[in-house]
Amino acid sequence: MAAAAADTVPAGTFPSFMAEGTLLCRRGEYGKALACFDNALKLRAGDKHCLVARSKCYLKLGDTENSLKDAEASLQNDKTFSKGLYQKAETLYTMGDFEFALVFYHRGYRLRPELQKFRLGIEKSQEAIVNCIGSPSSVKLENKEDLCFISRQAESKKADQKLQTKLTKDQKWTRKREPVRNPKTERQLLGELYADKAYLEKLLKDEDLMESSTKQGIKVADLVLSGISYLDTRSEFWQQQKPIYARVRERKLRQQRWIRDKKRKPAEVGRYIVKSMEDIDMLLTGDSPEESCKKAERVLKTIQGWSDDEVPNKNELIGNLHSCIGNAQLEMGQMEAALQSHKMDLEFARQNDLPDAVSRALDNIGRVYARIGKFQQAIDTWEDKIPMAKSSLEKTWLFHEIGRCYLELNNAEAAQNYGRKSLQSADEEGDVEWQLHATVLVAQAQVKLKDYRSAIMNFEKALEKAKLIHDEAAQKAIIIALDDVSKSFIEELNKRREETTVYSLKDYDFSGENTKDANFEKYREESEQSTENHEDGKQKEDARNYKEEGGNEQENKEDESEGEKQRRGREEEEETNRSRTQHRTRAARPEAAE
Repeated sequence: MAAAAADTVPAGTFPSFMAEGTLLCRRGEYGKALACFDNALKLRAGDKHCLVARSKCYLKLGDTENSLKDAEASLQNDKTFSKGLYQKAETLYTMGDFEFALVFYHRGYRLRPELQKFRLGIEKSQEAIVNCIGSPSSVKLENKEDLCFISRQAESKKADQKLQTKLTKDQKWTRKREPVRNPKTERQLLGELYADKAYLEKLLKDEDLMESSTKQGIKVADLVLSGISYLDTRSEFWQQQKPIYARVRERKLRQQRWIRDKKRKPAEVGRYIVKSMEDIDMLLTGDSPEESCKKAERVLKTIQGWSDDEVPNKNELIGNLHSCIGNAQLEMGQMEAALQSHKMDLEFARQNDLPDAVSRALDNIGRVYARIGKFQQAIDTWEDKIPMAKSSLEKTWLFHEIGRCYLELNNAEAAQNYGRKSLQSADEEGDVEWQLHATVLVAQAQVKLKDYRSAIMNFEKALEKAKLIHDEAAQKAIIIALDDVSKSFIEELNKRREETTVYSLKDYDFSGENTKDANFEKYREESEQSTENHEDGKQKEDARNYKEEGGNEQENKEDESEGEKQRRGREEEEETNRSRTQHRTRAARPEAAE
């Protein structure tokens, strides 16, 4: 039961449903507006303002019965509610109950005499009553104390029933008692339907046709008479609701407006265009892209109907409106439609040699390509725009977006180059926020290139700039990126250290007995060669010393005792053995480690 009750409660708030319903009602989408007001009344039952709004929707949809119910419900707790009184009067007037409508128009006028709508309601109700029953001077009423309002209503209904019975009896295809009406007046009342009525009246003259019947057994005469009767009824109603003089006046007003619009002054055209463009931009920035798109389409249609004399920069405005429509479609997620609109803008700009418009269109086309994941097309489009960029700030944005696309395509080298260009332009402009974005882009590209040291430095610079502009979200993201890069950098260093150790051991690989013997022999030969070189060097040095010191030293060496020579030989032999022992010890260490 609780789940079923929860399903009946709409998801939303009362003010939001009311605002949405009012907006839809203004657009003419009365069915959708009715659903919004239904949901609002589920949240706040009996709200008189919502009941009046829903009554208006019912009335626009032709449901006068429900419209009257809601209007009366809005007056249930407050009989002086002016909006409820007016809505009830309007509903009664639409139903053709002009007398009751006049009563409620008078009630509202007494309560709120400053409201013009009640006075107009009184006037139109009085006109409709006069058109129905004639002038008040021709009607004599007796005022009796026991005569109440309800009895007058009952008498009115009886009179209507007698009139309908009389009309039914007199309704024959011969139409003996047909009222005579001026053809010109009838044409004005029926409008396009006048030709249909003339055709039906012409059919009445064909007696053979009138005597025939359809396959269903219905006489053709009855069908023709029912059609003529319907048209007569409608023309009478239209005459009551809006007399001929009112129609003539409206037609004259329309002609005057048409002439005034045709002779529109340039200042008025300029104000209209400026106001319209402001409204379009305001709707787009106010999260109403659908309304912005519709407004731009209406203005585009209007401007296309004007001449070049009225709008000198007509082609430029048309391109600008295509751009506005494309931006709105992009916000609504209609990517293909947005791309076509911006291409139309580009076409108009190139046809009329408008470089600023060409730059704008290329910018927007690139954005659409980037949004749909076509990064190479976005890069090609934006690179065409680079020569048209005027300010350093524009270049900063452009280089950054191109670099971002290259990064998405895993071309880190190009991304790093464009990131540095973006950073240079941001430095020239002095924009700290774009310096932050460009530095982050360079750091991300360096991470892709595994240049972790440079990436850490750039992330640290970006962190400083984020603190400078108090961007907490950017600070958190950069700190997380720094941690990830630092871990990768440490892993890379450890990997390099291990590779260096392996390479050093590969030079003296002692795995296997044969390899050990070979390496030992290699070390032994190197040691003996080193000893021999040492002895040769020593002999050469002795020879030099001998030449310097003269023959006396040579004589002393020759007199050296035989025992001294033997002692020196033993020392050299011990030194060689010591060297061999050290080599054996070194060879044993890797084996033990294994």
